Amino acid sequence: RHPLATFFHLFFRVSAIVTYLFCDWFSNSFVACFVTILLLLSFDFWSVKNVTGRLLVGLRWWNQIDEDGKSHWVFEAKRVPTAAASTEAEARIFWLGLIICPVIWTMFFFSTLFSLKLKWLALVIAGISLQTANLYGYIHCKLGGPKTISRVTSRLFGTTDVPKRQSRRIAEDGTEDHGKTGTR
Repeated sequence: RHPLATFFHLFFRVSAIVTYLFCDWFSNSFVACFVTILLLLSFDFWSVKNVTGRLLVGLRWWNQIDEDGKSHWVFEAKRVPTAAASTEAEARIFWLGLIICPVIWTMFFFSTLFSLKLKWLALVIAGISLQTANLYGYIHCKLGGPKTISRVTSRLFGTTDVPKRQSRRIAEDGTEDHGKTGTR
């Protein structure tokens, strides 16, 4: 059980959202609000990517640069035996927080855009970017990387052409695939 990791998984996310909603009530300084929310979003991104994902669901992702200067995205999933009920609850909290928060930031984007509060637009875009980057990375981890995702997609849509196109595209790009590593 990891109650502290579960707390911080939600704390930074919820704090950024609540601060965004009520910052004007507590401060007249746009810069102070902007910096506070951006710091909370950054703390959330770091803690989810480096700590809570590994502890709560056994997944992690990162980018590494090889000697040739090529960027490789690595998606890793730790195989664990059947989890206890408390671990299952933590995993649900992890995935719900990971999915719901980008949706909330997307709603903020449209409300900011339609209310013409354009000075907040950069912050909302940063929120969407940081939240969806973690979501994207963990979906890749959960499904096993780009090759598995194309297989799942082909099963969903009933075509077998998707994996062939994917492998052909990788070969034409001249990229290499080492296990769960995909080149970007």
